[in-house]
Amino acid sequence: MPRPVIGITADVHDGRHALRPAYVDAVLAAGGVPLILPANADAAAEVVGRCDGFLLSGGDDPIMEAFGEATHPAATTIDPRRQDGELAVIRALDARPEVAVLAVCLGMQLLGLHAGGSLHQHLDDVLEDADVHKDDRVHGVEGSIGTGLVTSWHHQALADAGRLEVIGRAPDGVIEAVADADRPFCVGVQWHPERTADSELGSGLIRRFVDACAPKY
Repeated sequence: MPRPVIGITADVHDGRHALRPAYVDAVLAAGGVPLILPANADAAAEVVGRCDGFLLSGGDDPIMEAFGEATHPAATTIDPRRQDGELAVIRALDARPEVAVLAVCLGMQLLGLHAGGSLHQHLDDVLEDADVHKDDRVHGVEGSIGTGLVTSWHHQALADAGRLEVIGRAPDGVIEAVADADRPFCVGVQWHPERTADSELGSGLIRRFVDACAPKY
């Protein structure tokens, strides 16, 4: 059987497309063939038709004016090409519900905003100790997605998941995982499974995602 082709969204930094190797390594280890996708909205519809699954990678912060809000002063915003390209992929996937999706960190935030959710743009404004979510610190998560310790690096998180189902939270109540119940596999996680040691919520989650990606050929 051919291995599924997994499109991984890339960032734009210093005039170059960029992606941490850990995403590629994790997909390969799970049995998929990684394909790094450019940050380009024009190619989104064709790309969605040619990949077996999509990993929406992490990055900096969304540009919130696109969602009717001012961007928080503490935000470090992503390149507009990244945001336009990522949202174009998400919109194109609406017409292909059978295609598996795993959205990580920024990817989960954009998935949730597209689904009508809202964002805590700076967790320091709403939590007594937001530092537990920063600098690759490890904290607990529990919910129907599973229970374990995850590696996080974020200062933003969904305040509301819109039409998505919340399937995991941190002990302080931060939404850590969401799913689209109308799709066979569409999961967003606020942590970084590609560098999480827990077998269920790290490599195991990526393997479940890749297993859900049926090859087209």
